[in-house]
Amino acid sequence: MADDKDTMDEWAAALAEAEGASAGDGAEPVELEELQEERAPISADEKRKLDTILDIPVTISMEVGRAKISIRNLLQLNQGSVVELERVAGEPLDVLVNGTLIAHGEVVVVNDKFGIRLTDVISQIERIKKLR
Repeated sequence: MADDKDTMDEWAAALAEAEGASAGDGAEPVELEELQEERAPISADEKRKLDTILDIPVTISMEVGRAKISIRNLLQLNQGSVVELERVAGEPLDVLVNGTLIAHGEVVVVNDKFGIRLTDVISQIERIKKLR
């Protein structure tokens, strides 16, 4: 607990130093307009189509890593065998939906159950490029 307090004190000192440095550099705050997307309201037909798509079931899977082994080695695997993956320990997991990479994440435990915290979501443009 003392280490946490020391770490928080270091963060507080660093933030205070940063605020002091920015106060003396002649910078002034600027008020920006709130950005708003201008969208036309969707029609009832579009909403019905969207609702249909939203109800389609998909398979989501988390991939820790992959390995290629021969059938001979596969048949020799038994309880306690170790299969080396191409991933380095600590590297993020891949989150796949119907086999398509959509994000990267890390394993978490919540109420004694495994879960995944998304750390990086692949942009829609990148996902579309990978489909082609």
